[in-house]
Amino acid sequence: MDIASITSAWVAGWTVSRGTPSAVVEPWGYRIDVGLPKHVLRHVLPAPDADSVGALCARLTEPYSWLKVMATPEEVAPWITEGWTIPDDPGFMMVKPLDPGVRPAPPEGYARTTEVRDGVIRVRVLAPDGTLAARGQIAPTGSTAVADQIETDPAHRRRGLGANVMRTLEAAAAQAGAETGVLSATTDGLALYDSLDWRYRGPLTGIVRSGT
Repeated sequence: MDIASITSAWVAGWTVSRGTPSAVVEPWGYRIDVGLPKHVLRHVLPAPDADSVGALCARLTEPYSWLKVMATPEEVAPWITEGWTIPDDPGFMMVKPLDPGVRPAPPEGYARTTEVRDGVIRVRVLAPDGTLAARGQIAPTGSTAVADQIETDPAHRRRGLGANVMRTLEAAAAQAGAETGVLSATTDGLALYDSLDWRYRGPLTGIVRSGT
């Protein structure tokens, strides 16, 4: 998949995963009306440049408007204008062929649940005391599926729970008909996804309009 196809798949799956309206196609990419207090809307730019980013920065005045651009923070920083910041660590777009037969057993002492709701597959791993130890979700949209909100409680890290959640999600999405997984990794998650054979395909940087 090229970066344009990856971006399109990621946008489609992200909107399903987060329960937002479908993305609107714009000349520069996509607009998503997220509607959260600190994430009002999101513009996604698969092929950003100084002109497109600068124009959106000038046009979008509502606080907590976001741009997600397929470029590094170092590339993006000179393009943004006053009132906009790059608040997050770098992001990494990644893809992986999905295998329907790789679902592992939950780690010893833990219980795992899988449910499908509103088109989203959700996996939860519970600790022996019943508290949530790890979770994640994946949204199949045809031949691709977007993994999202993968989290492990700090008290339960380094026990293979993140890998267990991911492999369970991958298999479930493949069984639902998806062939390729897509995700946006944080710096913290990169090592996990590397170890599970996800492959880096390009940078992703978030830019936000100040809320003050």
